[in-house]
Amino acid sequence: MLRNLLIGLLLVLPYSGHAAGFSLEDTQGKTHRLEDYRGKWVLVNFWAVWCPPCLSEIPELSSLHDAHKDSDLVVISIAMDSGSSRKVADFSQAHGISYPVVMGNRKVTAQIGELDVLPSSFLYSPTGEQVSYQAGEVTRASIETYIKNKKFDQAP
Repeated sequence: MLRNLLIGLLLVLPYSGHAAGFSLEDTQGKTHRLEDYRGKWVLVNFWAVWCPPCLSEIPELSSLHDAHKDSDLVVISIAMDSGSSRKVADFSQAHGISYPVVMGNRKVTAQIGELDVLPSSFLYSPTGEQVSYQAGEVTRASIETYIKNKKFDQAP
């Protein structure tokens, strides 16, 4: 309970966001550009297959993505694993990851932001502004509460 409260408080803290952009290719070969998701919230989550907190948030992120992907929010994950994308894709399938998975590297992180720890998540508003950063796990409830309490003009 206390952990969820602290996570919720961190998500509520203002983030000195800026209009941003990225172009990321997932393990399936599909390109995801921030501009393609105008009108939706975008949660970019950095993780790794060897990271226990990352693994514990996978069901939360899948639930969040599945509930909102057709309406107001998408999740894009960035696997910070060395090795083959096939290994990460197989792991993702075995663990029921329903959102896009991108292989991370310096070029990818340069488009999003500095990482302190894994997992880390960056939240973009429907207008494309980076509005929140969370070092550590996130939950479906904490993200839904945050977006429910924020109102953004959805015009590009």
